[in-house]
Amino acid sequence: MQQRLAIITSHPIQYNAPLFELLAKRKLIDINVFYTWGKEGVEDKYDPDFGKVIAWDIPLLNGYPYEFLENIAKDKGSHHFNGIDNPGIINAINKYKPTAILIYGWSFKSHLKVMRHFKNKIPLLFRGDSNLLDKAGFISSLKRTIFLNWIYRFVDIALYVGKANYDYFRKAGLKEKQLVFAPHAIDNARFACNDDHCLRTAEEFRTLLNIPSKDFVFLFAGKLEPKKDPELLINSFLQAGFQSNVHLLIVGNGVLENELKTTYAHKSSIHFLDFQNQLQMPAVYEMADAFVLPSKGPGETWGLSVNEAMANGKPVIVSDRCGCAADLVEEAVNGYVFTATDTVDLQKKLKLLYSSKSKLAAFKLRSKEIIANYSLQQLAAVIEKTVFKFKA
Repeated sequence: MQQRLAIITSHPIQYNAPLFELLAKRKLIDINVFYTWGKEGVEDKYDPDFGKVIAWDIPLLNGYPYEFLENIAKDKGSHHFNGIDNPGIINAINKYKPTAILIYGWSFKSHLKVMRHFKNKIPLLFRGDSNLLDKAGFISSLKRTIFLNWIYRFVDIALYVGKANYDYFRKAGLKEKQLVFAPHAIDNARFACNDDHCLRTAEEFRTLLNIPSKDFVFLFAGKLEPKKDPELLINSFLQAGFQSNVHLLIVGNGVLENELKTTYAHKSSIHFLDFQNQLQMPAVYEMADAFVLPSKGPGETWGLSVNEAMANGKPVIVSDRCGCAADLVEEAVNGYVFTATDTVDLQKKLKLLYSSKSKLAAFKLRSKEIIANYSLQQLAAVIEKTVFKFKA
């Protein structure tokens, strides 16, 4: 009998869909994805952080079996615990007869219900990317630890994404033998931008922004929100005193957008570009020379945009509040880590990277080498190997 994996997640997202499709294609295990938000979870939505309706331009439901569960929550959504309430979820899972269950996130009513119900009945794998990088007071930290120890007693195996996530699971009471490294991954091949169309689009972006082809570009791409701290990057860049052939490109929309554009759009070296969908992003990375993620948190659990930039072969500068910093950045080899909120330190790292232009080829190559170990193929193999441990 083939091993059967029930995957419990709230709604289709652009990072998970390629993984589910790959698992189905490999056919080493049988999978079925249960979407707990319901059919509403796949509809175009207004994203308050981006400040616009987001409709992803890559397929999210192709190539794998899935089921939308009825969600009876009054205020449906993944923004609060009671937003996911599926009265039929236990019966749906039992009907599928899984060998194991993989659940993404515990902070929804139905997800926690599944964890509690199937404890000691069906092996439960857990996937999340939380960390302990956000500073907390002693009392709040103690309360959080006690609560997390209760939550994770229902988990058999946690698939940790990196070092900071590993530390989080250990703090939450999971034992070493319960932790399996399953790299945080994106579709590396798509972001490599090796085809002629992508390369031409990258040139067109530079032309659109009036950036000469040989000028140097630092790139930020993400939501323009306080957590990401894009203004710190802009100020650090301006105070670094670069010459006119060095540019900073800010790609995205969000609550800080109007303020940032009003304050900085007149600067000749600062450029703004609206949110670009998934099919355009490889070309956005391609037209830049280096990527910067200046996040201060709270809640910058990983930073998958860093994976995307590195898959494109870009050196990176990342704050120490990003969960990926300890795993993906080798100091002065493929980039730099700076202290979050520290303008002087970020200035220093921007200057160091720019002054290392003679080493950029080596930096780019190392980024690609590192990110090759964070692939969907490796993630799929880890999931399959973990499921194989349980009897079908």
